[in-house]
Formats: sequence, C-alpha cells, structure tokens
Amino acid sequence: MKKKFTFTLAYQILVGLILGIAIGAIFYGNPAVETYLQPIGSVFMNMIKMIVVPIIISTLIVGVAGSGDIKQLGKLGGKTLLYFEIVTTVAIIVGLLAANVFKPGEGVDMSNLSKTDIDQYVQSSEEVQSQSHGVLDILVDIVPSNVFQSIVEGDMLAIIFFSVLFGLGIAAIGKKGKPVLSFFEGVADAMFWVTNLIMKFAPFGVFALIGVTVSKFGLESLLPLGKLMILVYAAMAFFIIAVLGGIAKLVGINIFHLIKILKDELLLAYSTSSSETVLPKVMQKMEKFGCPKDIVSFVLPTGYSFNLDGSTLYQAIAAIFIAQMYGIDLSISQQITLVLVLMVTSKGIAGVPGVSFVVLLATLGTVGIPLEGLAFIAGIDRLLDMARTVVNVVGNALATVVMSKWEGRFDINKKEEFYTTVKKLA
Repeated sequence: MKKKFTFTLAYQILVGLILGIAIGAIFYGNPAVETYLQPIGSVFMNMIKMIVVPIIISTLIVGVAGSGDIKQLGKLGGKTLLYFEIVTTVAIIVGLLAANVFKPGEGVDMSNLSKTDIDQYVQSSEEVQSQSHGVLDILVDIVPSNVFQSIVEGDMLAIIFFSVLFGLGIAAIGKKGKPVLSFFEGVADAMFWVTNLIMKFAPFGVFALIGVTVSKFGLESLLPLGKLMILVYAAMAFFIIAVLGGIAKLVGINIFHLIKILKDELLLAYSTSSSETVLPKVMQKMEKFGCPKDIVSFVLPTGYSFNLDGSTLYQAIAAIFIAQMYGIDLSISQQITLVLVLMVTSKGIAGVPGVSFVVLLATLGTVGIPLEGLAFIAGIDRLLDMARTVVNVVGNALATVVMSKWEGRFDINKKEEFYTTVKKLA
C-alpha cells in the first residue's frame, strides 16, 4: 500500500526557506523586504525567547527534585563539563587542520570583497575584554546575586544554578514540597503545549528571516568567499559524521538515527541560525529517545554555554582564513595559543549576541591577526552561522545520550520504540 504523503513541519519549514531565498534574491537591495518581513521574523524569535527560560526552570526543578541526590548531580556536572571540554577542543583542532590543509584564504583578492560594518561586534568585544574571563570568573558569574535579574537577562548558567538548588530544596523538605513540585510540573506541561502552538508559526518565521538575509547580501556576494563557505560546510559535515558519529557509535547509537528524529528541529535551527528556537522540542524528543528528564534538563541548557562545537570549529577556520588572506604564517605555538584562548573566551561570554564574531574579535589580536579582516566575512556570517547552529544542536543532543549512558540510566527500549514511531511517520 502506497504511503500517504503528509505535509509535516519539516516540509513546511523547507518550503518557507526556499520561498524566503527566492523573495530575497528577486528583491535584492529593496528595503521594503526588511520593512515588511523583519517584523514577522522578530515576532517568531521573540515568541521562542519568551518560552525558553520558563521551560528550563520548570523542567530542571522537576528533574532535580525527582532524583534529589546531590552527590549524583555533582558527578553528572563534573562528567558533563569534562565531556564538553574534550569535544570542544577536538572541534577547534578539526577547524585548524581543515584551514591549514585546504588554505581557503590563499589567493583571495581582497579588492573584490565588500566590507561589512562590524562596529556592533567591536563594541561587544571591548566590553568582554574589559572584564576578566578566567575559570574562576566564570564560576563566580554562575552564582546569581539576583535570580530575577538573571532571568530577565537570560543568563543561562545562573538560571541553571538556581533551578538546581531549588529542586534540591524541594526534594529535601519531602511532603511539604509536593505542592510546589506539582506546580512546576504543571508549568512544564503548559509550556510544552505553548511550544507546539508556536511551532506552527515556524515556516512563516523562517520565510521572513531568510528573505531579509538574502535581500541584504545578495547571492552574487557569495562567490568571492565560496571556498571559505564550502570548507566550513564540509568541515561541519565531517565533524558530525566522523567525530560525533564516532562518539555515538562508542555509546551504542547511530548518529543518523539521532539526526532523523531531530530533522524538524535541525531544519528550523539551520533556517533561523538559533539554537534557542529548538531547545524546547529537542528536550522533549531526547526524553522520548530514552534520556532521563533531569539529565536532559541539565545537560542541554548547560551545553549552550560550554559545548558550542560548531561555533568553535568555525572560529578556528575563520581565524586561519583571515591570517592566510593577509599572508600571515602562524607558527605551531601561535596556533596552540589560539586554541587555548578560544577554549577560555568562548566559555566566558556565552549568550552575547553575535558570539562567534565577538569571540574572534577578542582573540585574533593575541596571535597578531588583523581584526579588520572580519569585516570581509561579516556579510556571509549568517549563512555560516546556519551551519554551525546545526552542529551545536546535534552536539548537545548527543551529549545528553552520552551522559545518560555514562550514568547507566539510558532507556534503550524507549529509544527503540520512539525511533520506530518516527520511521513510520517519516
């Protein structure tokens, strides 16, 4: 019997993406595109940002209160950060190797490249550099002096810290905490319902966001930087298949199975260049995939600050690309310095708008690379950001599986049942 075609969310987002590119290309340079489409994209992104913090707080409190084991939670935190550091370092090394082997910046005629205004990133970088961001400073910043201010600012690490402590408190007071726990369970369920409602608007948000982007830079502006774009996308694909795929195989799952169950979310993340847009749905799906609620609600949000594999991989390639473009030959020691600085800086300023550019501005000077080189690639940054967002999402989703396996709490039967259901619906 022939399977009936279903116009799923993934297909709807894909149609929105294609139409947005077409509209942007047809009306390239026309300010009317931004005037009429930007509000649609902004409304969609604002709706997503509106639900992320309540979902993280409620699910984390429920998950932690359910386990109530502070020793177990401490072990999970230590293992998670160790895993994040190792994988992020591998991502940076893959980026450096790709740039050194394929040399995307050699032979680039800078006279054919257009510069983009990067003043907003420079200002953010100066603010970052005016503060110290060592390991101890990061630890201090995790503890909020005012949790409501942290919630308003979207300071994810501070929110996670408070939610964990609050969840432990609910578990510690026993029966007295049951009404509070029931309240947050209700909040979590209600917010996931709201998430499903907002996702129906996703194709329109994608259409608007990509249409505005293409209308600004035009498709022809990609040609001079085509080699860089191809290398970034190829390196991202290699990292997902070889590195993340290898890790997945070690813990007994197939990376393509994980990608298949997250296909809607990955397409949405790619289209919007935002991991935030898919966090609630990824949390839901990883629970259905066999990961415990407390591990999912801890590992995924923490990964937003500590496990940006795609971002760090891109930063390494971009740094070497600019050096090659200016004819600067970086020594091994300089590249090792770059790795170390990227490892620390990328952790210290998570959540800053345009974080990849800000990190690069804050680190390029340490190895003598001209900062103005970033102005040449800023115009295509959105397209590169789309690829690195996908890697970030896959990396964090896999991390929840790795931590669940490491803790001996992964439900393989639940995973098989969910994957079978997804295959039938595909």
